Amino acid sequence: MRGDGRDREIAALRAQAERLKRALGENAVVDQAIGVVITYGGVDAETGREVLQEVSRRTDTAPAQVAEHLVRWPHRTWLPDTLHQVLDAALERARSAASRADTPDRPRPASAP
Repeated sequence: MRGDGRDREIAALRAQAERLKRALGENAVVDQAIGVVITYGGVDAETGREVLQEVSRRTDTAPAQVAEHLVRWPHRTWLPDTLHQVLDAALERARSAASRADTPDRPRPASAP
């Protein structure tokens, strides 16, 4: 009976190790995808991560799956239409927000009496 408990423990540890390996691989792909977004969109790393997350939310697709598409995009030379449209819209929103943040508030002219 003691061997059964040990076998279960070993199996659980192997499963955990496999999940960790998979997670590390997904993180690497996500980081690469952020690089694609940075290059394509001309944004910084933080904005690239935010855009990737927004695309994931708006397309109801796991971030790792969005990342896979983005990483393969330069080699395939195509991106699924919906993903491409959402990516472009997210980048446009991010650029608009960045330009508003970079523009200092100007005093408004006094209204004429």
